[in-house]
Amino acid sequence: MSLHRVVCLLLPPQSTFELASAAEVFGLNRPGLPSRYTFDVCTERPGPVPTLAGYDMAVTLGLSAVQHAQTVLIPGWVERASPPSTGVVDALRRAHRRGARIVGLCSAAFLLAEAGLLEGRKATTHWRLADELAARHPRIQVEPDVLYVDLGDVATSAGTAAGIDLCLHLIRTDQGAAYANQVARHMVMPPHREGGQLQYATLPLTNRTPDSLAPVLDWAAERLHEPLSVDDLASFGAVSTRTLARRFAEQLGTSPGNWLLRQRVMAARALLEETDLAVETIATRTGLSSAANLRRRFHALLHTTPAAYRRSFRHDASGTRTPGAEMLPA
Repeated sequence: MSLHRVVCLLLPPQSTFELASAAEVFGLNRPGLPSRYTFDVCTERPGPVPTLAGYDMAVTLGLSAVQHAQTVLIPGWVERASPPSTGVVDALRRAHRRGARIVGLCSAAFLLAEAGLLEGRKATTHWRLADELAARHPRIQVEPDVLYVDLGDVATSAGTAAGIDLCLHLIRTDQGAAYANQVARHMVMPPHREGGQLQYATLPLTNRTPDSLAPVLDWAAERLHEPLSVDDLASFGAVSTRTLARRFAEQLGTSPGNWLLRQRVMAARALLEETDLAVETIATRTGLSSAANLRRRFHALLHTTPAAYRRSFRHDASGTRTPGAEMLPA
């Protein structure tokens, strides 16, 4: 199968973490995991590119590389107070017109906005910059609490580590949940973080940091095949269901029931990709009780059927996707 070409457009002074996040997800060859992407970096003026970490990077490719990319990824834009380069804006617009996916991590949402790619649309950025983005571009619907926004042709992420969340989401969209889970395991990362970025925002000193839900989430994730209820989660966490619901809302931005349902559907996705198990068996193994319930939940969350999803993302023993598979929403 042909490899999906990702090109990172560097803008001096370059933030090293956002670039490293993209390179870690798309640019590494991992033992036992087939490669699905190629990864390059480019800049407007090839040569030494200064970074925020105090060293320069030698970049040999210019803006022409953008025109050959299927995904153009901008890992942050530090100089957002200054007008962007006309050459960079033109390159992004041309790439977008020919169908490339444009991805902006953290402050790069400001560059996508300057290029006119977010007018009348949703976007996000670091919670500390959200008000600034909304004020400078009032026609953009800024979502300050989400980790990322994927519009299909354009995607933006919240700050710093949320760039990894978006990159893993794009792999999940391109290659399916099972492949994305493998990449996340290699990175020792959760394949999907729950909740929004405001859980990480600075809280007033009078606010008490909520107790972590991590033990409850880990316990439940290992028991998806069991008929777990919200009462079971509350009992394990030694709290009332009301307290549990409040903590889920505060930390994850969802309810315990919705979180549990999404975990079951994500587990079903992986089994559809990696096994030949019947839909009824998968429903039982993921706690969805019946094939009919699995189909209903699948359609509600993914707008497709388990059979269609399996045709799109089924991989053979070598990890190669079945030929002829069409892309479906994640």
